[in-house]
Amino acid sequence: MKFTLLGTGDAIGTPKIGCDCPQCTRAHKTGTGRLRTSILIENDGRHILVDSSPDLRQQLLRSSSPHIDAVIWTHGHYDHFMGFGEFYRVQKVPPVYAADPVLRYCGETFRFLNFDRMPVEPYVPFDLFGISVTPFLVKHPPAYTCGFVFEAGGVRVGYTSDTNRDIPQKSLALLENLDLLLLDALVPSNITITKHMNYLDACTLAESLHPKEFRCIHISHVMPWEYPHLAHDGEVFEFS
Repeated sequence: MKFTLLGTGDAIGTPKIGCDCPQCTRAHKTGTGRLRTSILIENDGRHILVDSSPDLRQQLLRSSSPHIDAVIWTHGHYDHFMGFGEFYRVQKVPPVYAADPVLRYCGETFRFLNFDRMPVEPYVPFDLFGISVTPFLVKHPPAYTCGFVFEAGGVRVGYTSDTNRDIPQKSLALLENLDLLLLDALVPSNITITKHMNYLDACTLAESLHPKEFRCIHISHVMPWEYPHLAHDGEVFEFS
């Protein structure tokens, strides 16, 4: 399995429009930013997109325009599904896998597109191109939100999606001893956001789950660039 982090930013992205904070200023000067969070997974020549961000066109062009064979939606917030319209007249619109409430909400927005809607159940694994995919519930009020564990060839990768620290114990059990954990860390440790984890929350959770590696994603523009374990756009994790 190969995981490419197409974007690692929050709904606003970095740089934020009209902002001159140190992070946004650096992004403008260096050309390095954070697109909205999404992931590209490759296995056996097939490509799975986890969340279709509003930056999808730019993200796929940066990744040599892969054909997307399936999409997974975590939840129905703008920054996680609105880019799906970019498939129109580009390729056959891929099937979408998501929990039923997410499929119904997001699918209504894209009712003008003809695509297969594949409902999945939390904690019930399904196979996708040789990868065992297990959805699990997280806590991102008020949106019904799932994270996912991807497993193939003895390698396990977990993605918490948007969530606060109050993740169900049944979900945490799935996230123990991963090869790679990708988890929400919106803001620095001195800021509390009820719908998301901050940097301390994320690092503390990762420490308790003992992954071989972890990266913080869904990062806002107020997060300094130099913190350890912060993911960056285009980062690749390849497992043989």
